[in-house]
Amino acid sequence: MSSLTRRDFLQATVLGGAALVSPLRAADSSAPLRIATFRADVTTPIGHPLCGGWITPMKEMADPLEAIGYVLLGAGRPIVVCALDWTGVLNEAHVRWRTALAAAVGTTPDRVALQCVHQHDAPFVCLRAHALTLEHQLGVMDPEFFATAVDRVASAARACLAGAKPLTHVARGEAVVEQVASNRRVLFDAAGKVVRMRGSSSVDAELIALPEGLVDPLLRTVAFYSGTEKIVACHYYATHPMSSYGKGRVGADFVGLARRRRQAAEPGCTHLYFTGAAGNIAAGKYNNGSPEAKIRLTDRIHAGMEASERGLTPRPLRRVQWRTSEILPPADPAFTVDALRATLADTTQTRALRTIAAMRLSWRERVESRVPLVVSALELDDVSLLHLPAESFLEYQLLAQRVTPSRWVATAAYGDGGPWYVPVRAAYAQGGYEVSVAFCSPEVDDHLSRAIRAVLT
Repeated sequence: MSSLTRRDFLQATVLGGAALVSPLRAADSSAPLRIATFRADVTTPIGHPLCGGWITPMKEMADPLEAIGYVLLGAGRPIVVCALDWTGVLNEAHVRWRTALAAAVGTTPDRVALQCVHQHDAPFVCLRAHALTLEHQLGVMDPEFFATAVDRVASAARACLAGAKPLTHVARGEAVVEQVASNRRVLFDAAGKVVRMRGSSSVDAELIALPEGLVDPLLRTVAFYSGTEKIVACHYYATHPMSSYGKGRVGADFVGLARRRRQAAEPGCTHLYFTGAAGNIAAGKYNNGSPEAKIRLTDRIHAGMEASERGLTPRPLRRVQWRTSEILPPADPAFTVDALRATLADTTQTRALRTIAAMRLSWRERVESRVPLVVSALELDDVSLLHLPAESFLEYQLLAQRVTPSRWVATAAYGDGGPWYVPVRAAYAQGGYEVSVAFCSPEVDDHLSRAIRAVLT
């Protein structure tokens, strides 16, 4: 990752898991809190690769892809939180995007959280992997479109500052979502190994009949108010957000459709949706991939949003902190550079396997360059909004809720996607798809668990 250095990446925090806490902002501060919102279209052009280039490229738009975010002012340097309707943004691409947003609003990249929603009929971008695959006539993205999308979102963030409103109150709510999330890893052999998995959709009667398994059934909502006016509503729920994909019809899928339904019903409030730690969670028990199933899933997520908002009771916002912790989990040593380059060059291998090899190489280069991931949390009185990297397993979200029982935690995963899947240590011995495409060694559990504790306690 020759174009990405540690100095480029980090202007604050300390490598090794220690938390950095921004200066406390109390209610009597001379600089009042303000909030501004932005959105921008980030829909791909016709022909653009989707999901890293191993499914059908864009043929048509089912519905647009958006970047939606807010800027919080008055708590030290500005804080930016953005939800992006893309599959993933990895390594240097993620750093560049956060750097552009930081420059747009006058802050530093460590105070920007860019979280993908993780729809699959959407871009999956890694600049270094693209360069590696391009040498073999593959490619995973259009760098010019990427640059245009970054500029468009940064410009929207810059422009929104002029319309910032006083931020006076915060509220939280939660509701059970019925028949959406189910664990993918539910069928094991006598030795405890994963035998078959229930993916985003399933028509396998045996897998469908199995219990949901470990899930977090709650959809959580955090809302920001200016007096009595609700300005922003952030919704959090842990499941892979795909009903069906792979036919070249770009769209925000059922979670994006539910979000837009809430937006249409409440145009004066900006609604954001964040996918929680859903690396091992999908809708496969309740989704057969049909158009009818997509409608049902949309309805159920929308119902969860509405129910969680019914419990909102605004309270004066008195304290705001931004907390960060860096991690740099080691790459899996089983995949050597020579073996990965051989896979990338092997034209008998599938495009997906060759592209995965390039992305795995990109992660190895990043680790060698000592460019860390950043775990962050926005602390609002007794509420914490936690931002995790990549496809973190649900157990990390549940850990976050346990380590600080006095705090109410909502988790957004799918930040910097460099590591791909982030299983917990116990899952490595069980095998399964997620483990096979996890770029880090099992020690990633120690690194991420430590960072979660650092930013929440």
